[in-house]
Amino acid sequence: MGMFSGINISGSALTAQRLRMDVVSSNMANADTTRAEKVNGQWVPYRRKMVSFSPIDGGGFSSHLSSAIGSGSSAAGGGVKATEITDDQTPFKEVYDPTNVDANADGYVEMPNVDPLKETVDLMSATRSYEANVTVLNANKSMLMKALQIGK
Repeated sequence: MGMFSGINISGSALTAQRLRMDVVSSNMANADTTRAEKVNGQWVPYRRKMVSFSPIDGGGFSSHLSSAIGSGSSAAGGGVKATEITDDQTPFKEVYDPTNVDANADGYVEMPNVDPLKETVDLMSATRSYEANVTVLNANKSMLMKALQIGK
């Protein structure tokens, strides 16, 4: 484990959580977009996006724990990365509005599958994770500064 491994790990987590916040912002901005893309000549509403994360080194907590126990040294993970942004496949909401240009023959309009409450909770979770990683980064920086002062 290198001297700056903790900072690199926190940096990867900050980048991942920032992307998650950006995706939530995009979802909220398109919560009423009924014409996001054309599929087979027909407009379809915006589909909610979700971010998936995975460890950078491909290992998991259990592999790091077993290597730390087996070797007696401290093994650190490699951080986190966003592996993909996927579309939420839940069905679109249907709202009765016969005056809308996008209404079907029965007067219903397909609306995006974005739930503002769910997005708010997701944004709060991403924000808290971001703040926690900033705290870890600052603690790591403080420890490195103390180590440099010892050498004086």
